[in-house]
Amino acid sequence: MSRISLALLPLVALLALVASGCGADASSKSAAAPPPAHGCPAGWWAGWQQLANRIQAPVYCPAWMPDPLTGQITGRVSYGGAGGYVLSVSKDRSYLASFAWQEPQTGELHVNLRGYPGTTTIPTCVEENFSRGKLLKKPVPCFTNRRGIVHAGGITATVYTVNQDADLWHILYAWRHDGSLYTVSEHVAVPLTYSQVVANLHRILRNLVLVTPSH
Repeated sequence: MSRISLALLPLVALLALVASGCGADASSKSAAAPPPAHGCPAGWWAGWQQLANRIQAPVYCPAWMPDPLTGQITGRVSYGGAGGYVLSVSKDRSYLASFAWQEPQTGELHVNLRGYPGTTTIPTCVEENFSRGKLLKKPVPCFTNRRGIVHAGGITATVYTVNQDADLWHILYAWRHDGSLYTVSEHVAVPLTYSQVVANLHRILRNLVLVTPSH
């Protein structure tokens, strides 16, 4: 599968992309392990199992997402209004599952889940700034401005508030598991306040379900 790049992609463009039905693994028919009795909803589990099998690494299914978002990453979805999901997988097996919703005069919701199999190092992004009419580019950490530690659902995550690319203007939680780096982030935007986004991220973190490759 070719990668769908979300680097510096505005939310409006992302919404247009996901509304067109661009689910990366939507056509996959590979068998998935049955969902657990408690955890990832049955309708979402298959997609996360397919992803784990594809990259041959554990992934985290979000058993809870802020309404109207869902954690489904296969098939067509509708949150009402504009929006949907995008699943992007890179050659190094890192992935981005992005979920967005927007409604005029109401606001937007945008949640990202990432995984970086086989590495615990914060990735490098390219920061772009104009100075005296010239575009300047410099490498920067994708996640910066560390703002403490949170514990939820057996996970200890570091909080970052200055982030790049698809996580721009997001609060981001990052943690490590079995030699890999994982993150979840949410955009601070109307109708949510900073405190509400933090509450959402805590709840998402508390309800993450680890999905391991089945073959």
